[in-house]
Amino acid sequence: MATTAQPETLVSAHLSVQYGKKPAVLRDLHLELSRGEVLGLVGQSGSGKSTLAMAMLGLLDRSKTKVQGSIFFEGSDLLFLRENELRSLRGRKIGLVLQSPLSSLNPALRIRTQLREAWRAHVSGSSSDCDQAIRSALQSVTLPSDDEFLKKYPAQMSIGQAQQVLIAINIIHRPALLIADEATSALDVITQAEILRLFRQLNQNFGMAILYISHDLASVAGICDRVAILHEGQIVEAGSTHTLLTAPAHDYTQRLLASMPRMPQAIAVGKAAAR
Repeated sequence: MATTAQPETLVSAHLSVQYGKKPAVLRDLHLELSRGEVLGLVGQSGSGKSTLAMAMLGLLDRSKTKVQGSIFFEGSDLLFLRENELRSLRGRKIGLVLQSPLSSLNPALRIRTQLREAWRAHVSGSSSDCDQAIRSALQSVTLPSDDEFLKKYPAQMSIGQAQQVLIAINIIHRPALLIADEATSALDVITQAEILRLFRQLNQNFGMAILYISHDLASVAGICDRVAILHEGQIVEAGSTHTLLTAPAHDYTQRLLASMPRMPQAIAVGKAAAR
């Protein structure tokens, strides 16, 4: 009898995080993400979504933060890696796309320079190799790669184009995991749909796993294979997107969905954007 191969686990996190003497932000959180999967992490502001992302990248100030547990990524516990080991992962194995591209990009540097720095941070190669990688990254996010565009500064682009450039910087090394932390919340509806479609294409074309962090269930519905609901520092429910959004089991998930009267229409819009 044929058996179905189980997806390979890329990330397995069991985590508690506390800032100073304040109540814990994450409390014995359990989260798993498979290789090539798009997982939506949904929760209201202050629920700990961004704290999880920062912990995965080793960006929490350990002198002021109590971090307990483990975050296994490709077999290594990220919480026990040295800073030089974490630097070798950031941008090469794990990319991070934040909410505001104009805050994330350097306003004083041209786009070509920022892409070159991202490539050279992890690769030693010729200028032609670098230029080829830049062209490939820009093509992957449907941006031009001609000199006129590469000479631009971030302020000379639309917010949507700036976000696409930020994504290009983060995928130039084809990371196994892309963390998108509220990456579409600052965009208008049309641009948001374009970025959602882009995330799904990157997942399908490169097998790139995406942790899509958002408070917006409509966008999550459009691109995610599974959804995990974060409430008061814990994952209270996780499952396939369709099951969780149509038959939620946890009271908080039910209340979250009930607070969005236009959810059915939003799901349809999100699915259309992901095609």
